[in-house]
Amino acid sequence: MNKRERVIAAFQGKEVDHVPVCMWQHVPPAFWGDDDRFAAEQARFYRNTDVDFMKLSGDKYFGWPSPALRGIERAAQLYDVQPLGPRHPFIHGQIERAKKVVAALGGDCVTLQLVFVPLSCIRLAIGYPMMMRLIREDPEAMKHACAAVAEDQKALVRGLIREAGVDGVFYSVQNGEENRFTVQEYRDWVMPSDKAVLDYANSLSDLNAIHFCAWEEIPNRLSVWQDYKAAVVSWSRYFDIMDIQAAKKHFGCTVWGGFDNRPGSFLYTATREEIEREVSSLIAQGGKTGYILGADCSIHGELPEERIRWVAEAARRC
Repeated sequence: MNKRERVIAAFQGKEVDHVPVCMWQHVPPAFWGDDDRFAAEQARFYRNTDVDFMKLSGDKYFGWPSPALRGIERAAQLYDVQPLGPRHPFIHGQIERAKKVVAALGGDCVTLQLVFVPLSCIRLAIGYPMMMRLIREDPEAMKHACAAVAEDQKALVRGLIREAGVDGVFYSVQNGEENRFTVQEYRDWVMPSDKAVLDYANSLSDLNAIHFCAWEEIPNRLSVWQDYKAAVVSWSRYFDIMDIQAAKKHFGCTVWGGFDNRPGSFLYTATREEIEREVSSLIAQGGKTGYILGADCSIHGELPEERIRWVAEAARRC
């Protein structure tokens, strides 16, 4: 199997010759101002680490640029949020940059582009405290704003897949921490816009992944996402479900993870031999069907890239 064949088979829950590996990092800000350099940096990371496929970075495009969100103080102002439109630089720019990254990778591998859920897009613009205050002040106003963002996110997904040539999206689902919303609040206030984008992405590609993010290091209330479906679930093994087989059973699809991504954890401190033994152990647990080796979330910049390559090389010997 070549890399594309291996990864597509893994996404489809078929047996592979060896378990695919994918870890990812944010691209340093020095590359954000030039799409050609950004694309070259993503391609360099791919070739230097020798991962099996690429989760493309969304760096620079964090924080929804709606004029209605600038200096927002009252929930009623959320009713002024309207879709930006597919030609807006925030949407079109992501598509054009992704097109360059795909070209720089030369068709060697499957590519997934990061896409945030609508509520996270708003949170990235106004911060968590304001997001929570406004949604509790007027849930319907926040639902209106999220629905507007969802229309733009669908346009983004369409452009990424049909124009830029990415194979699918890496849909980062957040805001499900146990201490944030009740199950009913989440389903009433957050799920409609989450699912609008996810279901649309699934209508365009069968190579999408959902990332159940635990970046705040608080366990997620996984029950709020029980109806979220994609080919693959990237989950936080060190916060939500430790056992790989239990994760496969819970999510009902191929699962992607295994290593703790936090600085100072095993991946950052272990010897090469220790990492190779851990790779063997994780693959023995996950098997060669329905499992992709990765990490809970983004790998921090201080991790030498050779350590990711150690994981990839070890996986090919298992």
